[in-house]
Amino acid sequence: MRRALVPVVAVAAVVLALLAGSASAETFELAPSAPPLPAPTLPSSEIPNEPGGILLPPNVFNAPFSPVRVLSEEQLRELWLRAGGAYGVPWQVLAAINKIETNFGRNMGPSSAGAVGWMQFMPDTWLRWGTDGSGDGIADPWDPEDGVFSAARYLAAAGAHTDLQRAIFAYNHAQWYVDDVLELAALFGGGAGDGAVVFTLDRLGLALDEAQAAVSSVSDALRAAEAREQELSARVDEAVTVAEDPALLLSDRLVAQRDLFALDGENADAAAEVERLRAELAAAEAALEAARSGAHAASFAPAAAGLLAAPTRADGYVFPVGGGPASVSVGHDHHDYPAADIAAPMGAPVYALADAVVVETVDDGRCGTGLTLQTREGLVWIYCHLSHREATVAPGAFLTAGQWLGLVGSTGNSTGPHLHLGLRPSRYPQEMPWFQEFAGLAFSWQDAPTVTPAHAGPIFALVPPVAPALEPDDAVIEFTLPRG
Repeated sequence: MRRALVPVVAVAAVVLALLAGSASAETFELAPSAPPLPAPTLPSSEIPNEPGGILLPPNVFNAPFSPVRVLSEEQLRELWLRAGGAYGVPWQVLAAINKIETNFGRNMGPSSAGAVGWMQFMPDTWLRWGTDGSGDGIADPWDPEDGVFSAARYLAAAGAHTDLQRAIFAYNHAQWYVDDVLELAALFGGGAGDGAVVFTLDRLGLALDEAQAAVSSVSDALRAAEAREQELSARVDEAVTVAEDPALLLSDRLVAQRDLFALDGENADAAAEVERLRAELAAAEAALEAARSGAHAASFAPAAAGLLAAPTRADGYVFPVGGGPASVSVGHDHHDYPAADIAAPMGAPVYALADAVVVETVDDGRCGTGLTLQTREGLVWIYCHLSHREATVAPGAFLTAGQWLGLVGSTGNSTGPHLHLGLRPSRYPQEMPWFQEFAGLAFSWQDAPTVTPAHAGPIFALVPPVAPALEPDDAVIEFTLPRG
């Protein structure tokens, strides 16, 4: 556990140092650190592609044309710089969109809406603005150079030179998305202006995601193994009863004894598997605690908190699922009674929504793994379908708002990963003002537009060149940082 904890905390310390050093850095250059590579002739951002004007890979909107390319941090930054310089778009904005849309190409979909590739283009939009950024003659949305250059071209076409917020809104029609992109872009531009903060946070986030996924997976395996052991134990008891029944024929008892011998072996193997998985879960929980400690130390900045799925607070409450509006969503209704089904990825963190006391823990076929807690107002909240529940969550335990309770899962009567949030007395949580405060901050609505207040900053602006004339790659970007 100590060996796992030291590097995570060390990485968090680097983040803190970088963030501290970025407080006064508000001007950034679009110049690459090395001479730019020869670039293909790029299409204008003022005129979309003619119908049939680009060559596409076969089956382009269903699967990658070739194996997915993994780029290093240096390669990513060089690509953002080249594409941003080519179309006059801040490279930090391209980097932020790349992170939010596909996690730097690690999760390229297709999305539920049908968006594909490195920068998540809808097929119709790609046909109009898709660009061959690599120079191989093919406009492939799954190719990092084609994807990033196309994003730069599209943002420029949408007016990024004069109204960057409007251009980002055109990329994804949600104000929360604009806010997230600008906040993350500001973080990319901090410190040395090379994205070091975000790349360090990215490594922390990967460690946290992997640790959460491991705990969720091992918890599922342990539940299945425990159920198997219970089933075999019951069969062993039945076989013992038969084997020791004097009223039965000797031949029947001998058959039962033979079956009992085989069942004893299976039961012993099942018990050993349960013990192995319990030990594996303990190790996974220790690794998760180390990852969570490192992430918590670096999550005080808004954009950093979003990257690390830290608790989101508003109006005295904490939203019970971490991850942000890009991955967490809620509908206004529930299928058969008042409740909120909060959709989120498997293994997403679950938090206490307010200061509360645990009333009971739940493990049954309907709720799955869950709990109920009571807040100071006397309201009782029901959490269901967790893949893992923190061991300290026990009846009578006191919880503080934002305390980690477990991980999103699909246990019990569930058709997919989500947190079922119920309330007694019965009503829709979605109708409560505090819940609605989180729209666009912690979740997006599944069945209606997610409206959030206009963004108050960081705001980028391209500074016009001054004599002597600067090359496009020497353009300077400025933005204001919000003041506490």
